[in-house]
Amino acid sequence: MQETYRLIAIGKVQGVWYRATVKQIADKMGIFGTVKNLPNGNVEIIANLEGQNRLNFINELYKGSIKSDVEDIESEKIFPICLFSNFQIIY
Repeated sequence: MQETYRLIAIGKVQGVWYRATVKQIADKMGIFGTVKNLPNGNVEIIANLEGQNRLNFINELYKGSIKSDVEDIESEKIFPICLFSNFQIIY
C-alpha cells in the first residue's frame, strides 16, 4: 500500500547535484514525489513509497551524488496521503 513519506537529507546536500541525483534515482525506481532545498541547508524529499521500495530508496539517498556527503536521513509518514503522478525538482 502506497504511503506518503517526508524524508530529510542532512549533510552536504546542497550545491552538489544532490536533487538531480535524487530525481534520477526516483525515476529509475518508478517513485513519484518532489525534492527541494530547505533554507537550513537540508534537502526535503516527499514521496509515495511502500514496503521494501521505501528501504531501497532510502539506501540510495544515502549514497547521493558524487560530491554529496549524506550524514542522516530523517523519515516520517505524513497524512493525508499525497498522490503524485511524476517526480519533480522544486526550485
